[in-house]
Amino acid sequence: MAIGRSPSVKDVAASAGVSLGTVSNVMNRPEVVSPATRERVERAMAELGFVRNESARQLRAGTSRTLAYVMLEGSNPFFHDVAAGIEMAAEDSDLSLFICNSNGRSGREEVHLDRLMQQRVQGILITPVDPGARHLADIARRGIPVVIVDRVGESGAFCSVAVDDVLGGRIAVEHLVEQGHSRVAVIGGPESIGQVRERLEGARQVWAELGMKPDDLTYLPTAEMTVAEGRSAGERLAGLPARRRPTAAFCANDLLALGLLQQAIGAGLRIPEELAIVGFDDIEFAAAAAVPLTSVRQPRQELGRAAAGLVLDEATNPAHEHQQLTFVPELVARASTVARPRAY
Repeated sequence: MAIGRSPSVKDVAASAGVSLGTVSNVMNRPEVVSPATRERVERAMAELGFVRNESARQLRAGTSRTLAYVMLEGSNPFFHDVAAGIEMAAEDSDLSLFICNSNGRSGREEVHLDRLMQQRVQGILITPVDPGARHLADIARRGIPVVIVDRVGESGAFCSVAVDDVLGGRIAVEHLVEQGHSRVAVIGGPESIGQVRERLEGARQVWAELGMKPDDLTYLPTAEMTVAEGRSAGERLAGLPARRRPTAAFCANDLLALGLLQQAIGAGLRIPEELAIVGFDDIEFAAAAAVPLTSVRQPRQELGRAAAGLVLDEATNPAHEHQQLTFVPELVARASTVARPRAY
């Protein structure tokens, strides 16, 4: 039967010879419909090409069967791995997932959040530009569960899931000292980013505890956490006087480390003999680099799964209590810091 428009529930009922209520039961409570009637209705749906209007149904219910994740930087594979963990948890609960990218801009983040509230999503997971931003608290006051991902909420007003970034900075720099390096650079994005501050703090802590000279730990901030900025940092390192030039670098993420590695190899440096490099996150590309990259591993998908579990519990459990979950990072040593054996 050609009807020249999207078929409606009325069209299905007419084609199957049943009431509107029967079609509704087939879609929402199929167990109360006899098998023969259910088969007739489903056959009519298939013949007409009927697709239920899930948005309208969710609007009537006052909420949707959708979660949302607002990631900080869409170009960083780390956040895609976190999103994959969230998506797996959402699928386990028969939910859909919206993914948005703030690109590190607070204004863009607010626009995304406003649209998600209009969509009446069941919960929002976010790696925020600023965990203390007022617009996050405004969402919570409207009754929408919010979980902070890869950050710790400053007020305790939200659940959060993060890795111990101070510890991550400590183990990265401690590893470099163990490899015999006494001049180390810490290469990071702007200190306005919480992870950068904490990874730098950990690096400085362990440097002092190991009795190293303060001036021999050099901090090189970058405008962004990108491969291009890593290459630029490499050029800045190369421009330092030889007596002060670090022989090793700890980068605040793997993209910076990969850019630094690219620049160093292009300049003819031997890795790790002339420059050892440690990254952070252990994204897939770290192990696949021209010189496999030592990195501080974060359990990326586990972060996403845990965050989704918290937001779903807040959405469905009246006795929910906020939790701040902290995962422990681990160092994965590869050829960018551990000298390869010589062939004899």
